[in-house]
Amino acid sequence: MTFKGLGQWSQTTLESSVPTKKKILIQLDCDDHASVFDGVVAIDAGVDHLFQYSGVRPPEVRGLIHGAMFTRGPADLHSTAIFVGGSDVSIGHEIASAARSVLFDPFRVSIMFDSNGCNSTAAAAVLSAAKHVELASGKSLVLAATGAVGQAVCTLITSLGGQVIVGSRSVARAEETIEKLGHLGVPIAGLAPLGIEDESSLRIALQEATAVFACGAAGVELLSSDLLSAGVNLRAAIDLNAVPPAGLFGIGVTDKSLQRGNRFDYGALGVGGLKMKIHKHAIQQLFTGNNHFIDAHEMMKIGRSILSA
Repeated sequence: MTFKGLGQWSQTTLESSVPTKKKILIQLDCDDHASVFDGVVAIDAGVDHLFQYSGVRPPEVRGLIHGAMFTRGPADLHSTAIFVGGSDVSIGHEIASAARSVLFDPFRVSIMFDSNGCNSTAAAAVLSAAKHVELASGKSLVLAATGAVGQAVCTLITSLGGQVIVGSRSVARAEETIEKLGHLGVPIAGLAPLGIEDESSLRIALQEATAVFACGAAGVELLSSDLLSAGVNLRAAIDLNAVPPAGLFGIGVTDKSLQRGNRFDYGALGVGGLKMKIHKHAIQQLFTGNNHFIDAHEMMKIGRSILSA
């Protein structure tokens, strides 16, 4: 992308006579078609104009971000923001990192990273469990932790100081996930791998855990009734699977803080209401300044403010 010079740019842009700038959200999506879901939420969150780019790859980000940075004066850049989405979270990470690397003072725009809804969903799930159990001092079991949401849940609980049993089908996959989280800057001292195919180890993990999070693929049961009953110390069970059968046996998709014995259960829709509020509030926060980077940690803060309001 070429420019005719910042001198000419400053005359045509800094001297703009438009008193109020429209809120523009630029959606960078790695999929063949930009997410309709994310687009609808953006409009419902109050965005005036939504620019959707699909099939985005990291090498293309620089030119797109330049278009966002240099078309408005620095004083108006809070009205332009970037949303990084798409189903491939690894590519989303790369796109978000590439976007941040292009920015420099005073030409900055705010960025939200929530590929596949991983961060907003994880924040809502962790906050829901935290209503019933002290995650910082307990041990949580995260099933299907290799996925994007599972990794985000592990990250957030670790940031609270809690211990996490990182569950996958095999110990090797769980260990790879812990290594990956370490490369992303997550402290891994509190993370322990678990291969759930080893039922005896899974039962021990369930006996130790005070919270369990099922973050698996749609329609896959991760814990049977018999296994779930082994969680004698569980105080919160979060199932993020919205497609039958349930990821955690017996938990309904609409369950929300439903008490079963000493345990409080949440289904996907039970968590989904808070997730949607976090998603919309995060988009709105983008336009309160031009230097926000909203990830899972920031969404946790937003979620806490929603719950305390």
